[in-house]
Amino acid sequence: MKDLAGLMKQAQEMQKKMQDAQERLADVEVTGQSGGGMVRIEMTAKGEVKKLHLDKAIVDPEEVEVLEDLLAAALNDARRKADEAQQKVMGEVTQGMGLPPGMDLPFGKGGGPF
Repeated sequence: MKDLAGLMKQAQEMQKKMQDAQERLADVEVTGQSGGGMVRIEMTAKGEVKKLHLDKAIVDPEEVEVLEDLLAAALNDARRKADEAQQKVMGEVTQGMGLPPGMDLPFGKGGGPF
């Protein structure tokens, strides 16, 4: 039974570390950009968009499709950077746990075990 108590304590400590990491992710900000910086999106590593910057030179009612493409590219760039930041923060939490390569907590991006 002593081993079970130790396991429970470790599980509680890990849960606390995971909660702390999730809170840290809300403070990590990344910037995605496109069009040579003419479109910039600032967001947290949790995916909350904080600010959007558009250079006035790209706001042309005759070329809305170009602006839409640049916005999508900037958002995708920001999302990729947010994912990288998440992996870094969560990797710090799971380091030393002996998890198999590629296995993340809380079990991948989909939230499930697969």
